[in-house]
Amino acid sequence: MKVSYFPGCTLKNKAVMLDEYARRSAEALGVTLEEIENWQCCGGVFTTSKDEVATKLSSVRALKDAALKGQPLVTVCSACHNVIKQTNYAMLTDPEFASKVNRYMAEEPYNGETQVLHYLELLRDTVGFDAVKEKVVNSLKGKKIAAYYGCLLLRPAGVMQMDDPENPRIMEDLIRALGAEPVVFANRNECCGGYVTVESPALAARKSADVADNAKAAGADMIITACPLCRYNLIKNGSELPVVYFTELLAEALGVKEDTNE
Repeated sequence: MKVSYFPGCTLKNKAVMLDEYARRSAEALGVTLEEIENWQCCGGVFTTSKDEVATKLSSVRALKDAALKGQPLVTVCSACHNVIKQTNYAMLTDPEFASKVNRYMAEEPYNGETQVLHYLELLRDTVGFDAVKEKVVNSLKGKKIAAYYGCLLLRPAGVMQMDDPENPRIMEDLIRALGAEPVVFANRNECCGGYVTVESPALAARKSADVADNAKAAGADMIITACPLCRYNLIKNGSELPVVYFTELLAEALGVKEDTNE
């Protein structure tokens, strides 16, 4: 199976192994991630102003590329996924906005036809966690793992529609499929403070510490995340638990992880 793939800027520099483990694991599961040609930054954040068109054009181009191939568009980075999913929703539900974007692009119109999937949704809904479990060669039995969702995977809930924003289970179900024990903790879908780091470093540090301390108190041995910013913030602010990408855990269980220097 082939799907269109948008890696995003961070996965090409600071979060290279989030991308690399995603690719290796996908191939092991029978899925090829076909990287969009000539993609550009997703825009970083989704702005709600209808007049703000330019920052959304790169996302629309990626969406249109996938549509022309008749493929879903898969992302891994939480921020990229949030921006692209919200942009696609706006193109699908807001005719005024879609008209402005399509006039600006001066190309064949795009109106939200592409299915946007996070890699976790690809595992759950396309591959299936039972199939993932069957491919495990290195069971993670004995590990207690806390899944940290953060802000962007789940919200706004009406647009993202990945899971219950207050009581998600998609990462916990993946952890079970890999043989480990998921640790549910209160702060798993709270903000790490990443977006206020410049304005208030002390607040960001406190929020990150709350997440890490809460996971540790719940009995976790490690934290997994899909967000490069969350991982950076938790590590920078002194998490006592290892913080790794969920794709690294997946690659380890599937037997395709290699030693890296990251």
